[in-house]
Amino acid sequence: MKLLQNIELAYCTNVHRGSTWEETFHALKTYVLDVKKLVSPQERFAIGLRLSANAAKSLSDPKILSGFQNWLDDKNCYVFTINGFPYGNFHGERVKEQVYRPDWTENDRLEYTILLFEILENLLQPGEEGSVSTLPASFKEFHPANEIPTRAYENLSQCALEIDRIKQAKGLDLHLGLEPEPLGSFETTQETLSFFEKLNKHAGNENLNKLIGVNYDCCHLAVEYENASDGLNQLMQAGIRLSKLHLSSALKVEPTIENRKSLQSFVEEVYLHQVVVGKEGNIVRRHKDLDIALKEEIEKQYEPGDEWRIHFHVPLHASPKKPLGDTKNHVLDTLDWLAINPSACRHLEMETYTWEVLPTELQTLDVVEQVAKEYQWTLNALEVRGLAKQASLKE
Repeated sequence: MKLLQNIELAYCTNVHRGSTWEETFHALKTYVLDVKKLVSPQERFAIGLRLSANAAKSLSDPKILSGFQNWLDDKNCYVFTINGFPYGNFHGERVKEQVYRPDWTENDRLEYTILLFEILENLLQPGEEGSVSTLPASFKEFHPANEIPTRAYENLSQCALEIDRIKQAKGLDLHLGLEPEPLGSFETTQETLSFFEKLNKHAGNENLNKLIGVNYDCCHLAVEYENASDGLNQLMQAGIRLSKLHLSSALKVEPTIENRKSLQSFVEEVYLHQVVVGKEGNIVRRHKDLDIALKEEIEKQYEPGDEWRIHFHVPLHASPKKPLGDTKNHVLDTLDWLAINPSACRHLEMETYTWEVLPTELQTLDVVEQVAKEYQWTLNALEVRGLAKQASLKE
């Protein structure tokens, strides 16, 4: 939906199952339209579209794509952003570190991303802005010593050229957002700055910073114990474009014995839940997944630190019951920064994709009601900061 200061807000449809285009379109026709009825029954409703490679290939068929555009028009909906991080299936079976495959060293990732931009170009009107988000090059354990292969820089440079080509016909503003994530090839602001410095040297493309930027996920950077305004200021000062802001919250807890027992309910077999152990605000240790952290911290008799932050997206509108907590304040700090720098990023997206694997006590609402409540929370936070009109959602 269109907000003040030319800002757009959507929720990412990766919360719904959908590996094929038929499954994805079914989710749009049911869940998404039900959310629209609660959130924006009269006004145009923005869809943060998630397409697998399989679904994207189907949708790229001119007849199917034209039919989808007609459906959007008929339902008073539109698409301004696509989540291009998960390449394959994203629900119901083990994803874990495979969500990073294929990575940016592989042609399949390049071709998939270009296809998403070609789809987006067809869905946008002349002069509009569109974004696609993607992974932070790769996953650290895929490339020893975190040496990102030259091939990743080459593919991203080629992608920038293709984005520049695709945007010309309609005079669009298209950009790709690489998403720092715990244990990704770059995960902190400093690692992000270093990556983009290398990318710029490799590409030699004066338009690169307009075409490729950062998808800043509040959950991910909070897990890294970062200060939102400091990190965002550093990115802006370095000339790195903020392609999109993911409004998402992580799980955090003081790692007492009892609290670590409580975390067992968040252990699940689908997604990777990286754990970053901190002490006095400094990172002392990282674990690949929550079950590994719970096991190794005991077996190796680590000094437990004073806080764990866990890459487990929890609802914006409903914090876990104490003694567990969340990093919602990082989201609010990010919105505070945006209120001061409203032209820095136009694309906002809520992304609590974990609804199916949340512990039972956090699934008190069905997914449509949860998304509507997240809209209410987000719109209220934006309204307080002068970035949205007063929220009035249908109960």
